[in-house]
Amino acid sequence: MHSSLRTGLMTLVTLALTSTASLANERFTANDIREDIIGKRIYLAVPLGGEFPLNYRRNGQVDGSGEALGLGRFAKPNDTGRWWIKGDRLCQQFTSWYKGAPMCFELQKINDKQLKWTRDNGETGTARIGSSI
Repeated sequence: MHSSLRTGLMTLVTLALTSTASLANERFTANDIREDIIGKRIYLAVPLGGEFPLNYRRNGQVDGSGEALGLGRFAKPNDTGRWWIKGDRLCQQFTSWYKGAPMCFELQKINDKQLKWTRDNGETGTARIGSSI
């Protein structure tokens, strides 16, 4: 392979990896949360497989259903609560889930449709950004 062609290809590969890595490390701002999360269905990845949907409604309400995952055997399968933004974190509080305790999350972009969340207690996970509700 010609030296300049090899150098050009290596530059393209480096740029592609750098742009993907920078997106993956980008934290959501309050504005990003309003634009990319609010008004959408967010699917939390469940450790044993499957997804848990949460609906972040524009009126400040969040609701979810664990019926498809069989959550009803362990807890109330459906719940509603409220969400708010504090700094650059998405916060929520459900009526029954988590004993009604408020919690906040820092969100990081993995790609255009996936994110990593870190709860204020250090727990982490991933989620998929779904369609508008």
